[in-house]
Formats: sequence, C-alpha cells, structure tokens
Amino acid sequence: MSTHPSTSSTAIDTDAPSLYTDLPRPWRSKSERKPYPTPMKLLIRRAKQEKQLRKENPCRVLEHPPDNGLLVRELVDVAHRVYRARESLVAGVSKLVRMVPVLRCRFCFEVDVGPVGHQIHTCTGPKSGLRRATHVWRRGNVQDVIYFPSCFHLYDRVGKPRVLHDERAIVKRIPAIVELCVQAGVDLEKYPVRRRTKPVYSIEGRITDFEPETDLRSLEDDRQPSNSLLQSDSAQITDASEPSSQENTTRSLLGSNPDENVSKEDLGVMMLESWFEMISGAKKIMEKYTVWTCGYCPEVQVGPKGHKVRMCKASKHQSRDGMHAWQEATIDDLIGPNYVWHARDPHGPPLDNNLKRYYGKAPALVELCVQAGAPVPHAYCSMMRLDVVPPDSDEADLVA
Repeated sequence: MSTHPSTSSTAIDTDAPSLYTDLPRPWRSKSERKPYPTPMKLLIRRAKQEKQLRKENPCRVLEHPPDNGLLVRELVDVAHRVYRARESLVAGVSKLVRMVPVLRCRFCFEVDVGPVGHQIHTCTGPKSGLRRATHVWRRGNVQDVIYFPSCFHLYDRVGKPRVLHDERAIVKRIPAIVELCVQAGVDLEKYPVRRRTKPVYSIEGRITDFEPETDLRSLEDDRQPSNSLLQSDSAQITDASEPSSQENTTRSLLGSNPDENVSKEDLGVMMLESWFEMISGAKKIMEKYTVWTCGYCPEVQVGPKGHKVRMCKASKHQSRDGMHAWQEATIDDLIGPNYVWHARDPHGPPLDNNLKRYYGKAPALVELCVQAGAPVPHAYCSMMRLDVVPPDSDEADLVA
C-alpha cells in the first residue's frame, strides 16, 4: 500500500504561492552565467549613488548595521532559530534516509526518492549517449537530499572582509548557512568572531576603526552591569538561545537513541517545519547580511565582499586568473535544494520518459518528507503539478 497521503485538505500552511509555478530550469551549460537576482541597471544606479555619497561626504560614520560593524538586533533571534533548525534538519534527514530510500545516478548529479529510480532520460554524465541518457542508480545519502555549500569564516567581517589567496589554507571553511548565522549573532566557540560596540567610519570608501581590539577584550572581561545596552544585547541573545516548545518536541522526536521508535510520518512533518523555518529565516537575514556566489561555479561567500582565492575552475576562469565572478546570491545558492521528480505513487511503476511533461518536481527534502507520510506543503503544490492527471503510457499519443 502506498504511504502517499491525500493532498486535498491536509497540506501544511505556508506562504501563499503563485497559482502556476514553472519547473526549475535544468542544469545550465558551463559557459552560461547565472542570472542576476537584481537587475544590472539597478546595481549601476546604486554604485553611482554610493560614489556620489563618498564624494560629498568623504568622512562619515556608518549608521546602519551590519555595515557599521554592529549586529542587527531583530535578526539575532532569527539567526539562532535558523541555526537550530539546520541542526535538527541534518539529524532528522539522516534518520529519514534509512526509512525512505534515496537514489543517485552513478554518472551525474541526478537524485531520485523512492525504491525504484525513474526512467526519464536526463543523464548528462560520461558516455550518456551510449545509454540513451538513462541513469544508473545507486544508493544515496544525506548530502544528496540537501547540500550546504561551505565558505571561508570571517573573524572580522568589517575590518577584514576578504580572504586572500595566500590565506586559503589558514582560514577555516564552514557551511555558509552557519557562517551567516554566526555573522548575524550566533556565538560558536569553534568559530570566534569580533563583536563591536561602536560603529566604524568610512573615510573615502575605506573602513576605519577607532576602537582597538584590546579595548574590546577588556570591555568583555570587565563588563559592568550598569551598561544597559550591553545588558539588553546579552539578554536578547540568552532569550534567543532558549529553544521553543516546538523545538523541544523536535529534539524529543529525534532523540539521541537511534533505536527509539519514531514514526516516519511525524518525523517527516517535523523536518518540513524545520525546512520552512530555516528557509524563511535565512531569507530575512540575507536582506541585511550580504551573501555572494560565483556566476559560473557553486562557490559561496558570506560577507561584505567575495574572497580573492583563485580557485574557480569554471568557464572563462583563465581570463579571470582563477578569480570568481562574484554576484548577489539567492537562497538556492546558500542552501542547495536539489530538485527531484515527484512520484505520486512511490510503490507504483517508475516514471515514464514519454510522460515527463506531466510530472512535477520538488526539493529532494520535501519529496522525502512527503513520501514519509507528511502532507504536501501548499508552497509546492503547483510545482509538483498535483492538478495534472498523467495519462497512461498507451494514451500518450492521443493527448493533444
């Protein structure tokens, strides 16, 4: 019997999606650059305005965080929730992949969720023409369901926003979503970061800091309780670090005991809630904290500027001397969703190549949770094409 739930009245409520959503674009050619999230004309207009502002006032105090080195107070709690959602998501998916099979092609990056891989001819790996672009499936893992690209960790995002090429072996690399949370206010012992109490200055476009780091350390050691600003910041971080009742329920379901009896339906629902909490929170943080991505490769960097490590091996990298072509990143660059074909009946026949225009897609994690028994989220109903009835294989030629 199929464990696929009914999608008529039990879907998870999320932000209202558009009525029709196109399927994600297939893997672009290596010479094609990623589209710009912000139009180029608007970027040029912003650059001209910033240049004119520096010309009129060459020495000024940066007022708005996080450009001035201070934290955005309203995003500290969001950063803690995103970090906890990511931790629970990794732990939950590692359990779900043992309950619901995940497959990956041996020759390309295609992923499929279900006991039998689909028969859609989309393989682009070596010698795919000899196989008529059919996939050769093997067992997948957590990284095939959800992928977190790594980036360089910045100790001082304002004072030293770039990592040089000679520093590539010294600076640590961590998941970009974790680095985003650290810069937004999450304190991790493994990844120290400099927290300022006074805004920095901009002198002819260069950041100047008149607050020595020794004063910052002495201030942290001899913090006075009469300082109301520091007290409010520490209280806010303390409140943000306390998990909510929903997160306590998720932790109890995930449990440290791997033999604990947890139904995959409940686990799938919890993972969907963590997924939407992480995605929505990361989008809010990215509105204030800049994230960069290379226009030709998957490299990501969190910070005011992209790094200068010459490690790009994508198209036209010779003309850039291995430097990345940095541009504004999207949520899909920060958190790799890895879209897969949606199977309405996982235990039925595999998806037919002749009927692929009737099938929908969804992020691999969403498809994994749905096949585990979770209701289909409203945000992906259109993309999964639940309102389309695919014909039988012998009726495909009769459909207009």
